[in-house]
Amino acid sequence: MAPLPSIRPVTAADLPELVRLDGQAFPSGPYPYFVLRQFLDAYGDHLLVLDDGSGLLGYVFATAPNADHSWILSLAITPGLQGRGLGRRLMSEILERLRSEEVKEVWLTVEPNNDTAVLLYRSLGFVAEGAPRRDYFGPGEDRLLMTLAF
Repeated sequence: MAPLPSIRPVTAADLPELVRLDGQAFPSGPYPYFVLRQFLDAYGDHLLVLDDGSGLLGYVFATAPNADHSWILSLAITPGLQGRGLGRRLMSEILERLRSEEVKEVWLTVEPNNDTAVLLYRSLGFVAEGAPRRDYFGPGEDRLLMTLAF
């Protein structure tokens, strides 16, 4: 049996691989390279990747704590590898790190029809804050706001 992929903070050397992964996970709206670069510079220790030694299999991005709360900006797993607990591992790790930094609440948004993601977040303790917010990211880009209180 192959060893579990490791979870570690992203590095600048990971950026090309991160861009590839993000484009595969979100083909209709990946982050531009410069945004990923700025996330690295601004939130370095809160950007975790799942690395199997030959490439990145997933990532989770969170903001640094601000006034006792943090945002999960994005969670992605390489297409074809979803459903194997990799997203749960990444989320559990980042939530543990945020908890250890005395964050009181974690927020995220999710596409309301992404049942798999919504179920994952609910299983981790997140709750929906009301109905989906229409046009949250622009016309036709509705999002469900979810929060987790520690």
